[in-house]
Amino acid sequence: MEQLAQHFVNALILGGTYALLGIGLTMIFGIMGVVNFTHGELYTFGAYMMFAFVMLLGLNFFASIAVAILLGVALGALIDFTLLRPLRGADIDTTMLVMIGAWIALQNAEQFVWSGIAKSVDTPFPSEPLVIGSVSVAWIRVFVFVAAIALIAATYLLINRTKLGKAMRATFQDPETAALMGIRVQRIYTTTFALGSGLAAAAGALLGPIFVVTPTMGDLAALKAFAIVILGGLGNIVGATIGGFVLAFIEELGAGYISSGYRDAMGFLVIIVILLLRPQGLFAQKERVG
Repeated sequence: MEQLAQHFVNALILGGTYALLGIGLTMIFGIMGVVNFTHGELYTFGAYMMFAFVMLLGLNFFASIAVAILLGVALGALIDFTLLRPLRGADIDTTMLVMIGAWIALQNAEQFVWSGIAKSVDTPFPSEPLVIGSVSVAWIRVFVFVAAIALIAATYLLINRTKLGKAMRATFQDPETAALMGIRVQRIYTTTFALGSGLAAAAGALLGPIFVVTPTMGDLAALKAFAIVILGGLGNIVGATIGGFVLAFIEELGAGYISSGYRDAMGFLVIIVILLLRPQGLFAQKERVG
């Protein structure tokens, strides 16, 4: 039971950042119908921004997280404006090829700028873990969990309690009718891609200090984000949130009770089973973002 409690806490903390990745991706696909292959690179971008601000410029750790997220939003808006806006109405194959090209270009740019050597980010938290009974958790992981939950809650409130969120949901349901009602659909698309990108950068900024930062770290993160979207159902933010935690629990329990070498494989095996039994996802709902 003590070991199970430790695995539960580890999965809970990791699930928060997984959920951030999944929410950003499901927003973009649900509203825009774009398969965002740059999602993992935006995650990597957030991690590298933390390294640049904290380790190279000596900025405050917490302020660096906020700036990294804002820069992720700006980069997402730039990608949409330069690559996706000219392709509005194009077939999905063309858009996918462009996004794959952007993914490769971003990854190579990161390798050129930062080299392939792994980077680490110092944190202001004490090295001694928080110990509660038999459970031991690093303070940085506690902070990451709290920050992730706060970002998830803020995203949910934005989608469901603001005028912008109402416009986004209307665009998801019927972009033509939304345009007739005065909603600037092109602006909503750019905003959606920027917000989704900011959430990916947030996940990278939070996890970068826990792990090492490398140019290819986003590849596995992107695969997991797609897995979370499959679990939760396309366009479903609540489903993506739950899917992130479900994937984290599957990985953690698989690593703890089967083999740590199969951590990533366990989650994807479950995804295959879900695709076979319920291809629309566990929590899929029609005509809804939120």
